[in-house]
Amino acid sequence: MTIAMDDFERLDMRVGVIVDGEDLPRARKPSYRLLIDFGPLGTRQSVAALKTDYRLEYLINIQVVCVVNLSPRRIAGVKSEVLVLAATQDDGTLRLLVPDPAAEPGSKIA
Repeated sequence: MTIAMDDFERLDMRVGVIVDGEDLPRARKPSYRLLIDFGPLGTRQSVAALKTDYRLEYLINIQVVCVVNLSPRRIAGVKSEVLVLAATQDDGTLRLLVPDPAAEPGSKIA
């Protein structure tokens, strides 16, 4: 399926820094509740099904790429405000999208 460039441009993707997190045992998939700092946009929370691929200690203070303008969803009783982006390998392993080199929190993905 193809989409128009106008549709893609409506997505607001930004760089954020994971500043805190915790296990979310009520989630269907092994997940974390993450608090992500987007600099001038403030902090937002996300539920991310990363627990099988990343230890929480590794995630704190790393940069991630997120979609910040999707409607919030309630997952396992937690309001998830942003979507953390990751690549899914053939075996189902997730690999976070991370800017290289690092970028300022809140930087727009172009």
